[in-house]
Amino acid sequence: MEQPQNLKGVDIRAEIERLRKERNAVILAHYYQKPEIQDIADFVGDSLDLSRKAQATDADVIAFCGVRFMAETAKILSPQKTVILPDMDAGCSLEDSCPPEQFAAFRAQHPDAIALTYINCSAAVKALSDVIVTSSSAEKILSQIPKDQKIIFGPDRNLGGYLARKTGRDLILWPGVCIVHEAFSETELLKLKAQHPGAPIAAHPECPAVILDHADYVGSTRGILEYAMAMPGDTLIVATEPHIIHQMEKALSGKTFIGAPGADGNCNCNICPYMALNTMEKLYVALRDLEPRIEMDEDLRVKAKKSLDAMLAMASGTIGQGDLGPAKVTGD
Repeated sequence: MEQPQNLKGVDIRAEIERLRKERNAVILAHYYQKPEIQDIADFVGDSLDLSRKAQATDADVIAFCGVRFMAETAKILSPQKTVILPDMDAGCSLEDSCPPEQFAAFRAQHPDAIALTYINCSAAVKALSDVIVTSSSAEKILSQIPKDQKIIFGPDRNLGGYLARKTGRDLILWPGVCIVHEAFSETELLKLKAQHPGAPIAAHPECPAVILDHADYVGSTRGILEYAMAMPGDTLIVATEPHIIHQMEKALSGKTFIGAPGADGNCNCNICPYMALNTMEKLYVALRDLEPRIEMDEDLRVKAKKSLDAMLAMASGTIGQGDLGPAKVTGD
């Protein structure tokens, strides 16, 4: 989707505020969105937590500034609400790596295994799964499954490998990766560590093992934020999509946060290209036109919700932990 045209002279922020009220809309922004989108959102957070917060509101419209699988999750949980995504091309490399027909065939090759599937997947793959997991709930869910039960874990092989090493479980891994977290360079990370001796490293478990091996903390984006708030030092190296640093700097202005570098020696290659497709202009047009809109077959929605419900039943206490809370726009 191209950048909207003919918006010269339009006060985009004011128009978003007007349309938010007219549409009775709630605006959600993932931590990986541009700072200006985070700052106008009603809630900033991780994908599932945002969907649950929107579900709890009386909003008629959910404007999800994130990627497509996140907006689909919001629709699964809030079928009566209109869910819009500023750019329908905002996908996810993990979702793309796991087409539903291939995942179904993979499951057929392992008939005795259950499927624990990372939430970064399409609604169709969720419908083929037994339990959905997030990076913060996966370990707790694994601990409740008998040791002799065979388990397929997808689509993120890095997260699955991390869980296998940490828990000692033998997981059948789907070979998908997140292109953002895969881009981090061990060599460049060690150079940065040498420049900031004593600074801890916080990493998302979607990173490869060679990055996680150097981390002082491994956890979800919410967990990384919580770690940043609790750490005693004043400098933190952050190995995840660098737009999360905006929330850290807002909450902890006296500390320094450094994005872990990619292979080119900087963090530019670690900006998610899919998240970057969303802009303030596209958000305005989406609220104005109520398009692009997430539509979903009811049978598919019900099947996908079953695997989400299984996760919530097994690990509801882990969802939303470490979140910085609402980012209400006050006009100050």
